[in-house]
Amino acid sequence: MSAPFPKLSSWFRMNAAVEFLAVLLWGVLLIKYWVTGELNILIHPNYFALTVIGGVVLLVLAGWKVWEWIAWGRSRWGRTSGNNGAAASGNAQLQHISLFPPGWSAAILLTAAIMGLIFEPRVFSSDKALNRGIEDFMPITQVKAQAFGKATSPEDRSLVDWVRTLSVYPEPDAYSGQPVKVTGFVIHPPELGEEYLLLARYIITCCAADAYPIGLPVKLPNNRSAYPSDSWLEVQGKMITETFDDRRQLTIEAEEIAAIEQPKNPYEY
Repeated sequence: MSAPFPKLSSWFRMNAAVEFLAVLLWGVLLIKYWVTGELNILIHPNYFALTVIGGVVLLVLAGWKVWEWIAWGRSRWGRTSGNNGAAASGNAQLQHISLFPPGWSAAILLTAAIMGLIFEPRVFSSDKALNRGIEDFMPITQVKAQAFGKATSPEDRSLVDWVRTLSVYPEPDAYSGQPVKVTGFVIHPPELGEEYLLLARYIITCCAADAYPIGLPVKLPNNRSAYPSDSWLEVQGKMITETFDDRRQLTIEAEEIAAIEQPKNPYEY
Protein backbone atom coordinates (compact mmCIF):
# COMPACT_ATOMS: atom_id res chain seq x y z
CA MET A 1 0.00 0.00 0.00
CA SER A 2 2.96 2.32 0.40
CA ALA A 3 4.06 2.20 -3.27
CA PRO A 4 1.70 4.85 -4.68
CA PHE A 5 2.84 7.60 -2.35
CA PRO A 6 6.36 8.14 -3.78
CA LYS A 7 4.82 8.34 -7.25
CA LEU A 8 2.23 10.83 -6.06
CA SER A 9 4.92 12.85 -4.34
CA SER A 10 6.98 13.00 -7.54
CA TRP A 11 3.92 14.08 -9.54
CA PHE A 12 3.06 16.86 -7.13
CA ARG A 13 6.65 18.08 -7.08
CA MET A 14 6.81 18.19 -10.88
CA ASN A 15 3.46 19.94 -11.17
CA ALA A 16 4.41 22.46 -8.50
CA ALA A 17 7.69 23.17 -10.32
CA VAL A 18 5.84 23.83 -13.61
CA GLU A 19 3.40 26.14 -11.84
CA PHE A 20 6.26 28.01 -10.19
CA LEU A 21 8.07 28.50 -13.50
CA ALA A 22 4.85 29.68 -15.19
CA VAL A 23 4.22 32.30 -12.52
CA LEU A 24 7.86 33.42 -12.44
CA LEU A 25 8.25 33.73 -16.22
CA TRP A 26 4.95 35.56 -16.66
CA GLY A 27 6.06 38.07 -14.05
CA VAL A 28 9.40 38.46 -15.83
CA LEU A 29 7.65 38.78 -19.21
CA LEU A 30 5.30 41.57 -18.09
CA ILE A 31 8.13 43.53 -16.50
CA LYS A 32 10.30 42.96 -19.59
CA TYR A 33 7.58 44.37 -21.86
CA TRP A 34 7.39 47.46 -19.66
CA VAL A 35 11.16 48.03 -19.41
CA THR A 36 11.79 47.55 -23.15
CA GLY A 37 8.83 49.71 -24.20
CA GLU A 38 7.19 46.79 -26.01
CA LEU A 39 4.13 47.34 -23.85
CA ASN A 40 3.35 50.30 -26.14
CA ILE A 41 2.40 47.97 -29.00
CA LEU A 42 0.39 45.59 -26.85
CA ILE A 43 -2.01 47.59 -24.69
CA HIS A 44 -3.41 51.07 -24.12
CA PRO A 45 -1.28 53.27 -21.79
CA ASN A 46 -4.21 53.45 -19.36
CA TYR A 47 -3.45 49.84 -18.45
CA PHE A 48 0.33 50.14 -18.09
CA ALA A 49 0.22 50.55 -14.30
CA LEU A 50 -2.12 47.58 -13.90
CA THR A 51 0.15 45.43 -16.06
CA VAL A 52 3.28 46.38 -14.14
CA ILE A 53 1.54 45.76 -10.82
CA GLY A 54 0.43 42.37 -12.13
CA GLY A 55 4.01 41.51 -13.08
CA VAL A 56 5.29 42.50 -9.65
CA VAL A 57 2.55 40.49 -7.93
CA LEU A 58 3.46 37.41 -9.98
CA LEU A 59 7.12 37.77 -9.01
CA VAL A 60 6.11 38.09 -5.35
CA LEU A 61 3.97 34.96 -5.67
CA ALA A 62 6.92 33.11 -7.19
CA GLY A 63 9.11 34.21 -4.28
CA TRP A 64 6.43 33.16 -1.81
CA LYS A 65 6.26 29.77 -3.51
CA VAL A 66 10.03 29.30 -3.06
CA TRP A 67 9.74 30.27 0.61
CA GLU A 68 6.97 27.73 1.14
CA TRP A 69 9.05 25.02 -0.51
CA ILE A 70 11.97 25.82 1.77
CA ALA A 71 9.73 25.83 4.84
CA TRP A 72 8.07 22.58 3.82
CA GLY A 73 11.42 20.94 3.08
CA ARG A 74 12.82 21.90 6.47
CA SER A 75 9.71 20.61 8.18
CA ARG A 76 9.88 17.31 6.33
CA TRP A 77 13.61 16.96 6.94
CA GLY A 78 13.03 17.44 10.65
CA ARG A 79 10.57 14.59 10.98
CA THR A 80 11.86 11.72 13.04
CA SER A 81 9.80 9.05 11.31
CA GLY A 82 7.95 8.65 8.04
CA ASN A 83 4.96 6.59 7.17
CA ASN A 84 2.14 6.47 4.67
CA GLY A 85 0.15 9.03 6.60
CA ALA A 86 3.08 11.43 6.61
CA ALA A 87 3.62 10.98 2.87
CA ALA A 88 -0.03 11.55 2.18
CA SER A 89 0.05 14.63 4.39
CA GLY A 90 3.04 15.97 2.44
CA ASN A 91 1.28 15.36 -0.85
CA ALA A 92 -1.85 17.07 0.42
CA GLN A 93 0.20 20.05 1.51
CA LEU A 94 1.85 20.31 -1.90
CA GLN A 95 -1.56 20.08 -3.53
CA HIS A 96 -2.92 22.74 -1.24
CA ILE A 97 -0.25 25.31 -2.16
CA SER A 98 -0.64 24.79 -5.94
CA LEU A 99 -1.27 28.11 -7.67
CA PHE A 100 -3.12 26.48 -10.58
CA PRO A 101 -5.30 23.37 -10.94
CA PRO A 102 -3.05 20.40 -11.64
CA GLY A 103 -2.83 19.35 -15.27
CA TRP A 104 -2.17 21.09 -18.51
CA SER A 105 -3.11 24.61 -17.50
CA ALA A 106 0.25 25.38 -15.91
CA ALA A 107 2.14 23.83 -18.82
CA ILE A 108 0.18 25.95 -21.32
CA LEU A 109 0.87 29.11 -19.32
CA LEU A 110 4.55 28.22 -19.09
CA THR A 111 4.77 27.58 -22.83
CA ALA A 112 3.07 30.91 -23.60
CA ALA A 113 5.49 32.77 -21.32
CA ILE A 114 8.52 31.12 -22.94
CA MET A 115 7.22 32.00 -26.41
CA GLY A 116 6.71 35.60 -25.28
CA LEU A 117 10.29 35.82 -24.06
CA ILE A 118 11.69 34.30 -27.25
CA PHE A 119 9.66 36.17 -29.86
CA GLU A 120 9.49 39.96 -30.05
CA PRO A 121 6.00 41.45 -30.53
CA ARG A 122 5.54 43.19 -33.86
CA VAL A 123 3.37 46.02 -35.08
CA PHE A 124 0.45 45.10 -37.32
CA SER A 125 1.21 45.35 -41.02
CA SER A 126 -0.76 46.81 -43.91
CA ASP A 127 -2.12 43.35 -44.78
CA LYS A 128 -4.30 43.40 -41.68
CA ALA A 129 -5.69 46.78 -42.71
CA LEU A 130 -6.39 45.62 -46.28
CA ASN A 131 -8.23 42.57 -44.97
CA ARG A 132 -10.79 44.93 -43.47
CA GLY A 133 -11.38 46.67 -46.79
CA ILE A 134 -10.50 50.26 -47.63
CA GLU A 135 -14.08 51.47 -47.08
CA ASP A 136 -13.97 50.31 -43.48
CA PHE A 137 -11.29 52.71 -42.29
CA MET A 138 -11.37 55.75 -44.56
CA PRO A 139 -13.61 58.39 -42.98
CA ILE A 140 -17.18 58.71 -44.18
CA THR A 141 -17.85 61.94 -46.09
CA GLN A 142 -20.89 63.61 -47.56
CA VAL A 143 -22.04 62.68 -51.07
CA LYS A 144 -22.99 66.30 -51.77
CA ALA A 145 -21.19 69.46 -50.70
CA GLN A 146 -22.35 71.12 -47.50
CA ALA A 147 -21.08 74.15 -45.62
CA PHE A 148 -19.08 73.70 -42.42
CA GLY A 149 -16.84 76.05 -40.50
CA LYS A 150 -13.12 75.49 -40.82
CA ALA A 151 -11.11 74.28 -37.86
CA THR A 152 -8.12 76.22 -36.57
CA SER A 153 -4.45 75.23 -36.94
CA PRO A 154 -4.94 72.41 -39.47
CA GLU A 155 -1.18 71.99 -39.84
CA ASP A 156 -1.03 70.87 -36.20
CA ARG A 157 -3.44 67.99 -36.71
CA SER A 158 -2.20 64.43 -36.71
CA LEU A 159 -3.61 61.85 -39.10
CA VAL A 160 -5.97 60.68 -36.37
CA ASP A 161 -7.06 64.27 -35.70
CA TRP A 162 -7.98 64.69 -39.36
CA VAL A 163 -10.05 61.53 -39.39
CA ARG A 164 -11.82 62.50 -36.17
CA THR A 165 -12.49 65.98 -37.52
CA LEU A 166 -14.04 64.46 -40.62
CA SER A 167 -16.24 62.30 -38.42
CA VAL A 168 -17.70 65.48 -36.94
CA TYR A 169 -17.71 67.63 -40.11
CA PRO A 170 -17.84 65.13 -42.98
CA GLU A 171 -17.67 67.64 -45.84
CA PRO A 172 -14.31 67.31 -47.64
CA ASP A 173 -14.65 70.63 -49.50
CA ALA A 174 -14.65 72.42 -46.13
CA TYR A 175 -10.97 71.52 -45.77
CA SER A 176 -9.76 72.03 -49.34
CA GLY A 177 -6.56 74.04 -49.48
CA GLN A 178 -5.74 73.61 -45.80
CA PRO A 179 -2.10 72.75 -45.05
CA VAL A 180 -1.38 69.30 -43.70
CA LYS A 181 1.66 67.57 -42.23
CA VAL A 182 1.10 64.03 -40.99
CA THR A 183 2.94 60.76 -40.46
CA GLY A 184 1.84 57.17 -40.98
CA PHE A 185 2.62 53.88 -42.64
CA VAL A 186 2.02 53.09 -46.31
CA ILE A 187 -0.79 50.91 -47.66
CA HIS A 188 -1.28 50.13 -51.35
CA PRO A 189 -5.02 49.53 -51.74
CA PRO A 190 -5.84 47.89 -55.08
CA GLU A 191 -8.92 50.12 -55.32
CA LEU A 192 -6.73 53.22 -55.73
CA GLY A 193 -4.69 54.10 -58.78
CA GLU A 194 -0.90 53.92 -58.95
CA GLU A 195 -0.65 57.65 -58.28
CA TYR A 196 -2.28 57.18 -54.86
CA LEU A 197 -1.36 55.48 -51.61
CA LEU A 198 -3.08 55.32 -48.26
CA LEU A 199 -1.35 56.82 -45.23
CA ALA A 200 -2.61 55.00 -42.14
CA ARG A 201 -2.26 54.52 -38.40
CA TYR A 202 -3.64 51.92 -36.01
CA ILE A 203 -5.76 52.98 -33.06
CA ILE A 204 -5.88 50.96 -29.83
CA THR A 205 -8.82 51.27 -27.46
CA CYS A 206 -7.79 48.54 -25.02
CA CYS A 207 -5.14 46.19 -26.41
CA ALA A 208 -3.60 45.11 -29.71
CA ALA A 209 -6.40 42.58 -30.24
CA ASP A 210 -8.89 45.41 -30.85
CA ALA A 211 -6.55 47.65 -32.91
CA TYR A 212 -8.19 49.08 -36.01
CA PRO A 213 -6.75 51.15 -38.87
CA ILE A 214 -7.66 54.65 -39.98
CA GLY A 215 -6.19 56.56 -42.90
CA LEU A 216 -6.40 59.10 -45.69
CA PRO A 217 -5.47 58.76 -49.36
CA VAL A 218 -2.42 60.62 -50.59
CA LYS A 219 -2.11 61.90 -54.15
CA LEU A 220 1.51 61.51 -55.23
CA PRO A 221 3.60 63.51 -57.67
CA ASN A 222 4.91 60.18 -58.96
CA ASN A 223 4.19 56.43 -58.85
CA ARG A 224 3.57 54.80 -55.47
CA SER A 225 6.08 52.05 -56.22
CA ALA A 226 8.71 54.40 -54.78
CA TYR A 227 7.06 54.00 -51.37
CA PRO A 228 6.93 50.33 -50.22
CA SER A 229 4.03 49.02 -48.18
CA ASP A 230 4.51 49.30 -44.40
CA SER A 231 7.23 51.95 -44.77
CA TRP A 232 6.74 55.09 -42.68
CA LEU A 233 6.40 58.53 -44.26
CA GLU A 234 6.02 62.13 -43.24
CA VAL A 235 3.79 63.79 -45.81
CA GLN A 236 3.40 67.55 -46.16
CA GLY A 237 1.02 69.23 -48.57
CA LYS A 238 -2.54 70.48 -48.77
CA MET A 239 -6.01 69.00 -48.65
CA ILE A 240 -8.06 68.44 -51.81
CA THR A 241 -11.22 66.55 -52.67
CA GLU A 242 -10.96 63.50 -54.93
CA THR A 243 -13.61 61.05 -56.10
CA PHE A 244 -13.14 57.30 -55.72
CA ASP A 245 -15.91 55.01 -57.01
CA ASP A 246 -18.42 57.89 -56.98
CA ARG A 247 -17.45 58.74 -53.44
CA ARG A 248 -16.01 62.16 -52.59
CA GLN A 249 -13.02 61.76 -50.32
CA LEU A 250 -10.72 64.19 -48.54
CA THR A 251 -7.25 63.57 -49.96
CA ILE A 252 -3.76 64.80 -49.19
CA GLU A 253 -2.03 66.31 -52.20
CA ALA A 254 1.59 65.64 -51.36
CA GLU A 255 4.16 68.37 -51.89
CA GLU A 256 6.96 66.95 -49.73
CA ILE A 257 7.42 63.30 -48.78
CA ALA A 258 10.13 62.07 -46.41
CA ALA A 259 10.86 58.52 -45.28
CA ILE A 260 11.05 58.21 -41.49
CA GLU A 261 11.76 55.47 -38.98
CA GLN A 262 8.87 53.63 -37.40
CA PRO A 263 7.99 55.51 -34.19
CA LYS A 264 8.77 53.85 -30.89
CA ASN A 265 5.06 53.93 -30.24
CA PRO A 266 3.41 53.40 -33.64
CA TYR A 267 -0.15 53.30 -32.35
CA GLU A 268 -2.60 56.09 -31.60
CA TYR A 269 -5.26 56.08 -28.90
